[in-house]
Amino acid sequence: MMGGRAGPAELPGGLRERVLAASWQARPAGRALPEVPQISPAEAFGRTADACHGLLCALRDEDWAAPARPGLDVQGLVGHLAGVEEDTHRCLAGDPEVAMADHVESTRPAIARQAGRPGARTRREWRRAADRTLDLVGTRDLGTEVAVYGLRLPLGALLVVRAFELWTHDNDIRRAVALPPSVPDPATLGLMTDLAARLLPHGAARAGVREPVDVHLVLTGPGGGTWDVAVGDGGPDPAGVGIVTDAPGFCRLVANRVTPGDLDACLTGPPGRIAQVLAAASALALD
Repeated sequence: MMGGRAGPAELPGGLRERVLAASWQARPAGRALPEVPQISPAEAFGRTADACHGLLCALRDEDWAAPARPGLDVQGLVGHLAGVEEDTHRCLAGDPEVAMADHVESTRPAIARQAGRPGARTRREWRRAADRTLDLVGTRDLGTEVAVYGLRLPLGALLVVRAFELWTHDNDIRRAVALPPSVPDPATLGLMTDLAARLLPHGAARAGVREPVDVHLVLTGPGGGTWDVAVGDGGPDPAGVGIVTDAPGFCRLVANRVTPGDLDACLTGPPGRIAQVLAAASALALD
């Protein structure tokens, strides 16, 4: 129309999908930039334990009674963490009973011990147990396979799992006492995201995902990266699924602390297969 303003040009059909496909081809599997310092799994566990200890030292007396998880107040949750460290010590000693123990039920005695205690005493018990774990792994080969809670995995991977759990429960406590959430330092987060990505096939098995899916996972921000992972039982013509989201958000999904709908994510592929992959991620949580 003469003198009028032209409306926006209509974009060609399928442009968004083509741009996404081209960007994924240009970004092969690998680590995010800038690179973060490489640390050992033991260092990651130690850093996360220090961060959790700092939080516990800052709690008020009344905070220890705040509900933190179903059936557990903050004090009971820290007792659970102490029990997990005790089970880790048994695992490192080769105790066959802890290899198939239930992650929560096995720690009930440690939880029960906290009843009536001052919170500071519970904190000290957990800290001693965490320090004992670090002492026990100090001279060990981190590639040695260990067994605990129905998992068989290298010792280094177990330490990353332990760091993951400490961070998860640190945030459970923060929610319970109305403190803002925390994010692991980039080096620790990098170990967590890499392990979570590599364990997706295990999560798929736990979630009962059988159909073959080729997953292109891009986790953004420091500690993120890009992975190509095949999940399901394998077979011809697997479905392709693309997931782009931030690294802490994906870790919260893996910890089963957010739902797939809570993720700020770009998702491509068949909706049913996407839902299966996200369910596989959530299935990695132990509690």
